[in-house]
Amino acid sequence: MVKSELVQRSPVRLLEKAIEGSLKAGEIGILSSPKGIGKTSVLVQIALDKLLQGKKVIHISFNQRASHVQNWYENIFEETARKKHLENVTDIEDELIRNRVLMNFNQEGVNSDVVRRGLKSMIVDGGFGADSIIIDGFNFTIAERSRISTFKDFAKGLGLSVWYSCDLTGTPPYDKRGIPSVVADFEDIIDVAIALDPKAAYTELRVSKARDRYDIKEIVRLDPKTLLILED
Repeated sequence: MVKSELVQRSPVRLLEKAIEGSLKAGEIGILSSPKGIGKTSVLVQIALDKLLQGKKVIHISFNQRASHVQNWYENIFEETARKKHLENVTDIEDELIRNRVLMNFNQEGVNSDVVRRGLKSMIVDGGFGADSIIIDGFNFTIAERSRISTFKDFAKGLGLSVWYSCDLTGTPPYDKRGIPSVVADFEDIIDVAIALDPKAAYTELRVSKARDRYDIKEIVRLDPKTLLILED
């Protein structure tokens, strides 16, 4: 299979269908679940899909070393390439690496202004024209509405879409619409919300918000062994 065909047939298309299209500049999506369910895997698959389209991605991790995140990218790409019999694997992987930046921060030890300045310097001054930002391990329990709102405006100004992972906290963990309780104070700022729900034979990716629609329950499945999005 060639790269363009892989993009066209990517199971990420199923996810985009469920949320009525990919995130646009300035839009925020969250993937929520208890820890250890597969949020990082889904975020990396979304990022790899962008990279395979020739777009640039910045992946920020607040809870894992860059080398650990790099392993996620390598393992998921290798598994996908193997399953799809992808041609020119080495050349494609080299291209993906060139278009990807991995960053690691301590959320409690770094000011959000520092993160924004670093991103702006890389994208504007450094000419790394990123399309998307992945933010993994962000602790929403210590996040303020103003911080999320400011980052949303910042992303829109630079033409970036933003995906966050979100660990569930609180009782109940979700409100009646399926929105994580931990983001209740700024739920209106979030454009797309997806919950990962583990079952016996697979993990469900259940859409609870897509822009102005709620409680949608569109279902995409995640393989419990490979953590890859399952195809129809």
